[in-house]
Amino acid sequence: MTYPNLLTPEEKLADGKKRLAIPTITVICGSTRFMQEMADADRELTWAGHIVVKPGCDMKTPHPLWADPDQAEAGKARLDDLHRAKIRLADEVLVVGDYIGDSTRAEIAYARSLGKPVHFTHPAVDPAA
Repeated sequence: MTYPNLLTPEEKLADGKKRLAIPTITVICGSTRFMQEMADADRELTWAGHIVVKPGCDMKTPHPLWADPDQAEAGKARLDDLHRAKIRLADEVLVVGDYIGDSTRAEIAYARSLGKPVHFTHPAVDPAA
């Protein structure tokens, strides 16, 4: 007896996006010091027909949501998990900025481990270069 080949979750997601004619999904990564550059890239990619996801919170800018240090630490962990989910959802990654910190370096490694193409606004900062 033969069994059907079951699709992996990644294959199911890719098939669903194809069947629904979902445009290319690009996730923007980088230091939150480049939030303005991320907004600029978001605008350009959206204009070109991409669905864009990017960091939604700049914890370097004071805000009541992360004013309490304990809540800020827990929130940072949630945001890191959320950004990894955005990477899983995306078809490609755009790294913005001329600086790569530890978090962004880990996101690049994670995206590459999933086989996602990674592009850079400043290719010289590519850890693989």
